[in-house]
Amino acid sequence: MSEIISIQSHVAYGYVGNRAAVFPLQRLGWDVTAVNTVQFSNHTGYGRFTGEVFSAAHIREVVDGIEALTGFAGVRALLTGYMGDQATGAAVLDALARLRAAHPQALYCCDPVMGDTGRGFFVRDGLPQWMRDHALPAADIVTPNQFELAWLADRDITTRDDAVTAAAALRRRGPRVVLVTSLVVDDSQADRIAMLVDTADGSWRVSTPLIHFDPPPNGAGDFTAAVFLAGCLELGLGGDGPARALARTAAAVRILFEATQAAGGRELALISAQNEIAAASGDTVAIERLR
Repeated sequence: MSEIISIQSHVAYGYVGNRAAVFPLQRLGWDVTAVNTVQFSNHTGYGRFTGEVFSAAHIREVVDGIEALTGFAGVRALLTGYMGDQATGAAVLDALARLRAAHPQALYCCDPVMGDTGRGFFVRDGLPQWMRDHALPAADIVTPNQFELAWLADRDITTRDDAVTAAAALRRRGPRVVLVTSLVVDDSQADRIAMLVDTADGSWRVSTPLIHFDPPPNGAGDFTAAVFLAGCLELGLGGDGPARALARTAAAVRILFEATQAAGGRELALISAQNEIAAASGDTVAIERLR
């Protein structure tokens, strides 16, 4: 019985998209049904890859089959990442509507993959606007990085108050919880990286040591969104539930990054670090309440 449906990209080699999200969720005890939006040989950061992008019709057909077989029995959440284009996005929201018809309380966690600081946008024209106008209002949880948060909120983010204000602006569009997966502002320490979660009940920030990679591994955002969703499903979206989920997520990301650095490769060390990730506790991370 599936508890989470994850609609994301897939690679045969390496760990991005569903390959970075499904296994960690399974190790955390969640049953996951994966719907792949692409199948590539490897992630595009290598410069060369083979494979194909699946059509929106293909995605709808796969979801049709899942619904016919299971009726979405037991599904508690939908997780999405890179969508590719607006047609894929429309297929995703159609799947969400059908899931919520069966389970009105089902959560939607949207990782609005669009771009990053220093790189700008890396998706097709029109997708950022579609994400802002359609996916964001439908989501319960949204997990932008700092670049994506600034664009979605239409404001510069240079201070922690800017970040909190921008996250609140996103919440007014629909989501109950905003997780900022990377945050560097004026009071950030040079050797640390922060994450921030904002809800109607408060805002919290954690920071962990900045681990340098050259080149940096891909898939960390996919992993982060998945682990945070698992925490929210367990701890709830109200009160300090998202703050506790944030602390657990930060601890898991640090474990994964340390293992990846020790391995010396450019792929996330999900296999070697799996036991430590599954046991990660938010007790090891200091959390700062901002409001």
